[in-house]
Amino acid sequence: MIISIGGKPGSGKSTIAKMLADKLGYTYYYIGGMRRKMAEERKITLHQLNALGETEEWTDKEVDAYQRTLGQREDDFVIDGRTSHHFIPHALKIFVDVTPRIGAERVFRDIQKKRAHRTDEDKGLTTIQAVEQSHRVRIASDKLRYHKYYDIDVYDTKQYDFVLDTSTLNVQESFEKLYDFVSKQGKKERNKS
Repeated sequence: MIISIGGKPGSGKSTIAKMLADKLGYTYYYIGGMRRKMAEERKITLHQLNALGETEEWTDKEVDAYQRTLGQREDDFVIDGRTSHHFIPHALKIFVDVTPRIGAERVFRDIQKKRAHRTDEDKGLTTIQAVEQSHRVRIASDKLRYHKYYDIDVYDTKQYDFVLDTSTLNVQESFEKLYDFVSKQGKKERNKS
């Protein structure tokens, strides 16, 4: 079973996606990490790469072609990426949601904890309001790029098999709800065969 997990910034999607892969013994692929590496190699921030992607399609197309190929060649993995559900249509599609304020608060706390290891991406994010504004810019760029290149809105929850709102949940509670859903889907798949 392939499980694609997308969602909003600060929703905890990467944390619980990794936990799920570990629990299932699946390989974990992190598309955001690939995009951050692309930015780093070009000595720009992720925000700058996203802005560049609004006019230059290679910034998305390379990673998206990789996802498509992965979905054709492998099985039993968790892929953490906003467009993964689109490029691997046979995956179990999960969206992790959060209110903008709570997502920003979580990311801000994380930045504060990692203060000594801050990246260029974190510069200027010295308040919760700044993080929330940064998320708004990121979501707007995502919507623009994905609509332009693929005619999709990754934030439209109707296209997912399961939507998990983590706004009032801690990490463990979020993971348990996710794992419960995935386990039930896995049983359904096994019963079909």
